[in-house]
Amino acid sequence: MTQTLIALGQLAILWAIYQGSTWLAAFTGLPIPGNVLGIMLLFALLCLGVLKLKHVELAADFLLKHLVFFFVPIAVGLMEWGQVFHEYGLTLLLAIVVSAVLPLLAVGGLSQLLGKGRGA
Repeated sequence: MTQTLIALGQLAILWAIYQGSTWLAAFTGLPIPGNVLGIMLLFALLCLGVLKLKHVELAADFLLKHLVFFFVPIAVGLMEWGQVFHEYGLTLLLAIVVSAVLPLLAVGGLSQLLGKGRGA
């Protein structure tokens, strides 16, 4: 019973951070989604020691353990896109491969270029 209450309290902390960051993003007009801002805020609070890991660990572990359930609606929704994948599958695959390989090559080339400048 107490573990459940602790987890609910921790979940309330995570929810408050999410709601606050969503409000902050809307209020300031930042081009960053509230959930991304919330992750950055949570990370900053943990790094600065304002929020200890033990204050959110139980709820975060529960959410991460059951994360797959959040992707079920996406997978079911993709089943309606069968015709699109059939028609444009090769184009989509090419776009995915290029968008994965191009940044990899760019970052690798840039790091090698910067490494040469240091005499490495």
